[in-house]
Amino acid sequence: MWITRDTEGLIRQFSRQFPVIFITGARQVGKTSILTHLFPRYSYITLDDPAKASEAENAPADFLGSLKYPAIIDEAQYVPGLFRHIKIITDKTKKKGQFFITGSQNFSLMQNLTESLAGRCGIINLQPLSANELIKSKQMPSIEEYISTGGFPALYADKKIVHRHWYPSYITTYLERDVRNIINIGNLRDFNRFLRASAARTGQTLSLSDLARDVGVSPNTIKSWISVLQASHIIYLLEPYHRSIGKRLVKSPKLYFLDTGLAAHLIGLYSWSEISKSHSAGALWETYAFNQIYRSLLSHGIGNPPLFFWRTKDGREVDFVIEKGGRFIAFESKLTGSPGSEALKGFTSIKEYYGRDSLMKGFVICKIKESFSIAKDIKAVNGIAIEW
Repeated sequence: MWITRDTEGLIRQFSRQFPVIFITGARQVGKTSILTHLFPRYSYITLDDPAKASEAENAPADFLGSLKYPAIIDEAQYVPGLFRHIKIITDKTKKKGQFFITGSQNFSLMQNLTESLAGRCGIINLQPLSANELIKSKQMPSIEEYISTGGFPALYADKKIVHRHWYPSYITTYLERDVRNIINIGNLRDFNRFLRASAARTGQTLSLSDLARDVGVSPNTIKSWISVLQASHIIYLLEPYHRSIGKRLVKSPKLYFLDTGLAAHLIGLYSWSEISKSHSAGALWETYAFNQIYRSLLSHGIGNPPLFFWRTKDGREVDFVIEKGGRFIAFESKLTGSPGSEALKGFTSIKEYYGRDSLMKGFVICKIKESFSIAKDIKAVNGIAIEW
């Protein structure tokens, strides 16, 4: 059964606007599936095939000349130099929607993409399934089960798959193929330990020195490895909000895993029952809240979402803020089924700091079934369908 993705309309729109459409995202989020589902009659080739990758690398003009267009080229990270040859074809034909390319976002791939296809390529970041996508397809379990299972499509396409058994294979494949494709790491055991230590910090302010101490490597190594997790869409670093961009950049970001199921598995928690009894429950709920907001923004074509957290020196804070014309849409994450006055403190603080009219809307993402108003312009929601 096909689960309709929120980005399907965006991909079709881009195909009428750009000659090249590039779908990036983590391993197993459905990049190939969405393209072959939307365009079943287009020719398809994967560079995961060593023979095809060798042909594309050694004779790129002949390789591209042998394709029937429009064409889907899968796993482009294996031949990042192909993009400059694609540019020659698109500049000559001047046709929209000729190349549909997938790939994990590694450094050399994105560098070649931006250098060769600037202005010619629409980029879409595909994430694991959102709660909203699952509920629209009538595949949504409880929110609690969704958090422990995660959003990878394979876990919903085949009900026989047990997520506790699926994730070890996913992690091994990620370490052996994606990590080594991005950076030369000699000891994958150390990186695996770093990956698990990072998962234990989802929803927390990133401290390179703390991670380095726990993993047993240098802070510079941790900084390099954090970049690997970002490039392969495993984590997102959420920057603090400040009206001065310069001041934003010198503050420490918060680390969020881009899938709660993966984070929970790496921590060693395999069900909501285990999560709810752990110290990680609040952090995983906050990670769930972040992911639903982030995925909603991406599905609207906002490639670099204006999403931040807000915190003052005296400890006032709001989990997530979006600035629109000098005003804010703000979100608080609360692991409760009955949000009260405590949930409103952050919204009050932001109004006191920036002015009474600075808050456009406020949302408390919490464990409820139906949305309801808590105060003027502030609603309690469960995060499944994010309102704007």
